[in-house]
Amino acid sequence: MILSDPQSVVTRFAPSPTGRLHIGHGWSALMAMDWARGGRGQEGAGAAGGIVRLRIEDIDGTRSRPEHVAGIIEDLRWLGVEWDGEPVFQSRRLPLYDAALDRLKAEGLVYPCFCTRTEIAAEIAGSGSAPHGADGPIYPGTCRGLSGQERADRIAAGEAHCWRIDMALAASRAGRLHWRDGDAGLVAAHPERAGDVVLARRDAPTSYHLAATIDDAEMGITHVLRGNDLRAATDIHRLLQALLGLPTPLYRHHPLLVDAQGRRLAKRTQGLSLAELREAGIDPAALRADLRAGRFPVGIGLGSA
Repeated sequence: MILSDPQSVVTRFAPSPTGRLHIGHGWSALMAMDWARGGRGQEGAGAAGGIVRLRIEDIDGTRSRPEHVAGIIEDLRWLGVEWDGEPVFQSRRLPLYDAALDRLKAEGLVYPCFCTRTEIAAEIAGSGSAPHGADGPIYPGTCRGLSGQERADRIAAGEAHCWRIDMALAASRAGRLHWRDGDAGLVAAHPERAGDVVLARRDAPTSYHLAATIDDAEMGITHVLRGNDLRAATDIHRLLQALLGLPTPLYRHHPLLVDAQGRRLAKRTQGLSLAELREAGIDPAALRADLRAGRFPVGIGLGSA
């Protein structure tokens, strides 16, 4: 079910607490808030009073830090980004992801993968070709053909593994899929181009794809605004929605901000974090007006991806 015309608009901003927010994050958060509040420049935006949720995507236990959570909240409040209710933390929602993964396991749509990154890279290099999907080079399917007994034995022996979706089987089960883009209209989904993506990592009980899909549905998100770098991931999320019987929001993918050399901004970008702009005495009201008008600091512009 595609939520093409929901009665009320619910958007979200979902940063990872792995560093301070940069100006690109602030721009995206403002657009998400404006989409819900009926702000300027958002064709088809919801009426004033729409809901904005803040979700902290802190499932990466090796990089997420409590101090970065505090920094995110401080930065957003300074910029004037408002949200409704308490922030939602993915690290507190692990049972939801476990239940979804168990359902996919029961339907035979996922399999354990025991390959290390080094082994995968070596196999791809040896094949002479490396097609790319949403998460980089496509996994060659090494563990897909393991027997059920071998899988069970290796898991029982404590061998480290992740869980991958059997993309060919899952896509066949789901059939033809579409999702609606706020700018381009109805878009055909091609999740098979991503290959057998990981749904639960070795070092975490879930993955971005599974957690974001479950959270958007459980939180009642109707409108998802995110960068063009996640456009291909939307096909994967549409597949998971179909397999798990979840609604599909309306999506909009915005260009990424890039520096003068055309490189996308990162949290390590010097001089362009919201904290640094605040320390430099930038007026947040003026910055909000500039970002909404598409005016960015010198040396920053829109990229194509």
